[in-house]
Amino acid sequence: MSNNKTALIIGASRGLGLGLVQRLREQNWNVIATVRDPQKAADLKAVPGVRIETLEMDDVASLDALTQTLKGQIFDVLFVNAGIMGPQHQSAAQATAAELGQLFLTNAIAPIRLAERFVQQIRPNSGVLAFMSSVLGSVACPEGETIALYKASKAALNSMTNSFVVQLPEPRPTVLSLHPGWVKTDMGGAGADIDVETSTKGLVEQLEAYSGKGGHYFVNYRGETIAW
Repeated sequence: MSNNKTALIIGASRGLGLGLVQRLREQNWNVIATVRDPQKAADLKAVPGVRIETLEMDDVASLDALTQTLKGQIFDVLFVNAGIMGPQHQSAAQATAAELGQLFLTNAIAPIRLAERFVQQIRPNSGVLAFMSSVLGSVACPEGETIALYKASKAALNSMTNSFVVQLPEPRPTVLSLHPGWVKTDMGGAGADIDVETSTKGLVEQLEAYSGKGGHYFVNYRGETIAW
């Protein structure tokens, strides 16, 4: 892979976002990474050669500022990774409007709002726009009933992504809704199946494999198609 490719990774202070930055830097990509609080990004700062920008995903003023900062920059990959689990109870009966608003804004609306700002800066013909989804976002998936609200927010992200893609003018960029596997992160827990390195290596392989294809795909880190 040539070393003049540029990626913008949204939400990179830890976990999968940090892992993506590490894998891409290992392949000599130019990487711009966003974090909510640069003071809490020591692990990201330890990765050499990364440009770090501040972004509070849910805040339009913060998004406007980033849009201005990165004006004219062309991206080979834009990977929207930021997301939250939502309230601990995960109960429709208990959920408040504020909890639901925060969860769906962060996981389903803010990623699309960001993509709308930057989609014109994705490299024509070969660039990839990727969203960190989940197999739990598949309505066909019977698992994850104990995290029903989180699951619904990922289904909403997939639906919003689908609507976003079909409105883009032809030729459309490649858009990936990616399932990273069940990963040992703060969100995935210590009992998960795979580590961050395994997941992010696979995710980067999919970014390469789908480059130039155009259209919208829902796949996991091994490149296997997931039912919507």
